[in-house]
Amino acid sequence: MIDDVVKLFRELDSKDLRILAGIEIGMKHFEWVPAEDIMKYTRLSHSDLEFKLKKLIRNNMVIGTNQPYEGYQIYFDGYDTLALNTLVKRGTISAIGDEIGVGKESVVHEAVKEPELAFGEAQGVILKFHREGRTSFKTVKRTRSHLEGKEHFSWIYAARLAAKREAAILKELYPEVSVPKLIDNNRHALVMDVAKGTLLYKTKLEDPEWFLNEILTQIALVYEKGYIHSDLSEYNIFVNERGVQFIDWPQYVEISHPHAEELLERDVSNVLKHFKRKYRIDRDSREIVSEIIQS
Repeated sequence: MIDDVVKLFRELDSKDLRILAGIEIGMKHFEWVPAEDIMKYTRLSHSDLEFKLKKLIRNNMVIGTNQPYEGYQIYFDGYDTLALNTLVKRGTISAIGDEIGVGKESVVHEAVKEPELAFGEAQGVILKFHREGRTSFKTVKRTRSHLEGKEHFSWIYAARLAAKREAAILKELYPEVSVPKLIDNNRHALVMDVAKGTLLYKTKLEDPEWFLNEILTQIALVYEKGYIHSDLSEYNIFVNERGVQFIDWPQYVEISHPHAEELLERDVSNVLKHFKRKYRIDRDSREIVSEIIQS
């Protein structure tokens, strides 16, 4: 839980953080980072390292094994701590609020960014931690095209790469496409502007035809820039009085993808099914996809 991470974050010293960073670096090459490598990185004696590791293990920041050798992995709370440490030092965030969304592959929190000038107002932001690989490396590898061909990868790699991909696409699309503005990215964490409005599935629209047209326009704009969301539904579309906004981008594909048209039609179909079910608006997904591709 992030509340536990924030509480423990204040209690950690520079040596604790260096141990976490050492294990993070070691996991690029080892499934379990040998204690000897952590000692070299931290320059701590075995007894001092052992004492520190016991505390980190007790607080669910690190896990260890003695078979076939003494080795360690960073755990999500530890990785969250490293990302938070960097974001706080950069001045990107100064406080973390309530959890506002959780899924198999991410956890989202409210957060606060202090103003750059002393007399400004604090800014509410969104802090998203990617969790790809937490449940099943094999499943993530099979369903993520950017992990194909990777023989060795840890959940750190999967989560960090997913965050990097989402950060890159947000930069690429904003502001021409209506997506949240990216503020910062470190490791598996993203800091973004707060999405405008409310989620589509939670909202009763007074003019559903207008909002459907806005959504299809944004899908077409994304395609025009060379991309497809590929996981679009009423659960990651925000609506507000001025328009719509798309979130959750780590599964995007380029239009050169071999299944691009199929993925585009799936996005369009997901949206149309919601509007047909809730508002009895019936449109042909194939016709819309054809118009998007030919425009």
